[in-house]
Amino acid sequence: MTKQKVWFITGAARGIGLEILKAVLETGDNVVATVRSSAESLADKLGNPENLQVVLLDITDEQQAIVAANQAVQKFGRIDVLVNNAGYGLLSAVEEATADEVRKNFETNVFGLLNVTRAVLPHMRKKRSGHIINFSSVGGLSGYIGWGVYGSTKFAVEGLTEALALELAPLGIHATVVAPGFFRTEFLDAASLTRSGHIIPDYDQTVGEMRKFAAQANKKQPGNPVKLAKAIVKVANAEKPPVHLPLGKDSLQRYREKTANFEKDIEAWYDVITGTDHDD
Repeated sequence: MTKQKVWFITGAARGIGLEILKAVLETGDNVVATVRSSAESLADKLGNPENLQVVLLDITDEQQAIVAANQAVQKFGRIDVLVNNAGYGLLSAVEEATADEVRKNFETNVFGLLNVTRAVLPHMRKKRSGHIINFSSVGGLSGYIGWGVYGSTKFAVEGLTEALALELAPLGIHATVVAPGFFRTEFLDAASLTRSGHIIPDYDQTVGEMRKFAAQANKKQPGNPVKLAKAIVKVANAEKPPVHLPLGKDSLQRYREKTANFEKDIEAWYDVITGTDHDD
């Protein structure tokens, strides 16, 4: 472990965010944990440790994000690690999702993440140090039936983090994108998962089956969120952290299957792919 760090964790009230919060508190690091409501409730639940500050934050409100980041710096002097964890799922066929459902999912999972990142980065740039850890998903590595819109928000997080890693490296700041597989959290509960109200019967054999699977798989996922939290602490303390971090055997397998199929497409269409450049 390195010297005591200051963490800023969004979506810390439950699930993966809460497990990361608890793991960080155990190390003795300082933490600013953001929740959408009942800040006192979370602090009380954890015994009101001195190294914890809980603040209210709706990440879709950029001004709130700026205020929360400033509060963190006023309390602890800096922000060393930003964990952009807040977000929610949308289970729907791409065609079924309404414009409003799509917009709201992006407002939280992408634009909200950007709000917090823009609020925190000036403080990191001033110190010429820091680490941004963005949460994507296995659905951000490969498309899934029923998760096209949600997955597209996580594909966006993957691309944003890759660019951030390149832009921030000269400033002494790291960026890592984490792609968890299926972990045993509240993700499939109603509080974290939205299901489109528009159902198209033609998708019964595809998205309909995914809806049934999601109901059956809840609380039976293979991933252990406590172990995930410890992995995040390890990454935050690494001298050379990765840009990409798939977590869980299922996430790794899915990525390897995708790249293998991608290579097959390249091989089958190699002449077409390489035949589109100018001859000069």
